[in-house]
Amino acid sequence: MEGLLVAAVVLALATVFGLVRRHRDGRLRARKQGDGHVDERLDAVELGADLGERATLVQFSSAFCAPCRATRRILGEVAEMVEGVEHVELDAEAHLELVRRLNVIRTPTVLVLDGAGRVVRRAAGAPRKSDVIAALGTAIP
Repeated sequence: MEGLLVAAVVLALATVFGLVRRHRDGRLRARKQGDGHVDERLDAVELGADLGERATLVQFSSAFCAPCRATRRILGEVAEMVEGVEHVELDAEAHLELVRRLNVIRTPTVLVLDGAGRVVRRAAGAPRKSDVIAALGTAIP
């Protein structure tokens, strides 16, 4: 009987974890003030590509990441739709110093930069197209 109780508790905890992760996955969140991070900025040299005039969508990917392909498509479509927005995809393994500095834990990780290269939104996981467009609204004055 005790084993059944332990199994039920483990199953309940795993279910809660899965629901929380599904809820948070791909959400573009603003940086909170006072969360220990300095004002993060990226420039064209760090990215190896030009920043967009109005905003830049930066995607950290890895070779065997299935959600990275969907994210690439979504960010590419949004960049084509909105004038002055660029999409830059970086291989996380090839940019380890940047990954460590920005605390990229998993792929895909998406950063939304304003015209000056300041990180204004961030998501771990594949974001929805509507969320990316809404996040651009905060990055573009």
